[in-house]
Amino acid sequence: MSVKLRNALSAAACLTAGVVLATGSFAQTPSAKPKSPLTINVIDVAGDLQISQPAIENFKKDHPDLVSRFVFTKATAPELAAKLKAQQDAGRVDIDFVLTGNDALAAGMEQGIWLEILPKYQDRFPDLEKLYHPGAYAMQKMGRGQAFVIDWYPSGPLLEYAPDRVKDLPDTAEGLLAWCKAHPGKFMYARPSNSGPGRTFVMGLPYLLGDKDPMDPVNDWEKTWAYLKQLDGCIDYYPGGTAATMKELGEGSRDIIATTTGWDINPRYLGIVPEEFKVATLKGFHWVGDANYMAIPKGVSQEKVDVLLQMIAYLLKPEQQAYMYDHGYMYPGPAIHGVPLEMAPKESQDTIRKFGRPEYERMIADNPIEPPLDAKPLVAMFDKWDREIGSAKMKQ
Repeated sequence: MSVKLRNALSAAACLTAGVVLATGSFAQTPSAKPKSPLTINVIDVAGDLQISQPAIENFKKDHPDLVSRFVFTKATAPELAAKLKAQQDAGRVDIDFVLTGNDALAAGMEQGIWLEILPKYQDRFPDLEKLYHPGAYAMQKMGRGQAFVIDWYPSGPLLEYAPDRVKDLPDTAEGLLAWCKAHPGKFMYARPSNSGPGRTFVMGLPYLLGDKDPMDPVNDWEKTWAYLKQLDGCIDYYPGGTAATMKELGEGSRDIIATTTGWDINPRYLGIVPEEFKVATLKGFHWVGDANYMAIPKGVSQEKVDVLLQMIAYLLKPEQQAYMYDHGYMYPGPAIHGVPLEMAPKESQDTIRKFGRPEYERMIADNPIEPPLDAKPLVAMFDKWDREIGSAKMKQ
């Protein structure tokens, strides 16, 4: 089902949405305090800490009676669900709070590892539809009450390229395939199950190629799977994450890669990709939205759950959402209304103004924005891609 966001997303792209919630994000619901401040173990499998860690740390500063310290760790999305399931089966869960994309979220739903927050705690999170941007709310519904969107963006699929090396830039999906065959090894995307640009590229193809049902990868992606198999013939290998594709583009071993708005802005800010590199779309493309989520595994003590629910509500306040601009990693970033760029830290404002692209506002307003695959079809897509496309060429 298409998420038509023309006017609303134009406002979101400008980040000047005028909906301001009178009392921040949520009414405060009295919650039991822990006997003493808690140590909270946070794991990030989405690269989200670079965006949200300042806001998370603010929660500790503002609530020293609830949290004594955070312990942050990072892992890859594909390994998380099995890791948590093993801890739960052993009755020893040592992960309290998860930052995840819809990849590990979906895998965790399949294995039943997430705490169901809604509707049980609905009184703490009223009016979510009014709170979130339309695209973010579409992603929120996909969380099925087991997770909350912390940041959101229209994502991709976009192509990023070196203009000095690509003089015959393709502008259609068929043209990209022909270009790849004519320039073997010069196009790349990463393994979809651990790469936002990788999965966005794959999920965007059914719209470009005219498959029957873009939301059913198992039964109705005949053209997409055939296309990916042909494309595979001119791709050297599939990295295990997006960062490797950016590095290879910047170093010159690849000329075109799959990217997203955030993965375009942030690596240029970091100097991994030259500032002058360009982005392009293919004719008829649809945005496929993406988001990062906050989730609590089953098995976390009730004492910690009470604190974590307060933290989730805190992170959805406008003042904390302003940190989600970061350095463009999830551009625009804030998932809720009423968070203009002017609320962001000055360094974030400087990054967006220097490395952002004026054309993004028009591109967001003028092209449909679709939700990504739901949990079960997403897991099925990852599995089919791993078996039929990437199995012989995947590298960690």
